[in-house]
Amino acid sequence: MAQAAETIREFRAEARFQRVSPQKARLVLNLIKGRSVEEALTTVAFTRKRVAPLVEKVLRSALQNANYLSQERGLDVDVDNLYVKSAIANEGPRMKRIRPAPMGRAFRYQRRLAHIIVTVAEKTDGKAGLVTRVDDDAAEAPAAKSAAKKTAAKKPAAKKAAAKKAPAKKK
Repeated sequence: MAQAAETIREFRAEARFQRVSPQKARLVLNLIKGRSVEEALTTVAFTRKRVAPLVEKVLRSALQNANYLSQERGLDVDVDNLYVKSAIANEGPRMKRIRPAPMGRAFRYQRRLAHIIVTVAEKTDGKAGLVTRVDDDAAEAPAAKSAAKKTAAKKPAAKKAAAKKAPAKKK
């Protein structure tokens, strides 16, 4: 049980109310999930998205939180052994705005905000964190393939029926 407590060590950082839509932030966050912190920092540094510097700042903050808390609590945390356990962008409040429109009218639109949360954890058994994540994806893949087969099976039947009707019209 003592080892289980060691593997649960997580350190997180948040950036709330950021002026970027959560969908655009997730594009960058999905690039770093499951990677080592060093590799994630390199990836974000070379990503050409407007939100990339913000994600890098949150990732560095999570790394510093791990460093600080390990010293504060006297834990043995190897900073080189940390990986990005989760990186999520939740939706924040929306700002309602009005844009002038023709003939004295007004169009409403929304500016979206995001809460970006990055969690880093320590790997103990080599790539333990990565293996569990891959297994989850592998479990979802067969279900997606069977759903694709079912829809694929239905589509050719519809095409055959259309093909039978076409020659009948030519006669």
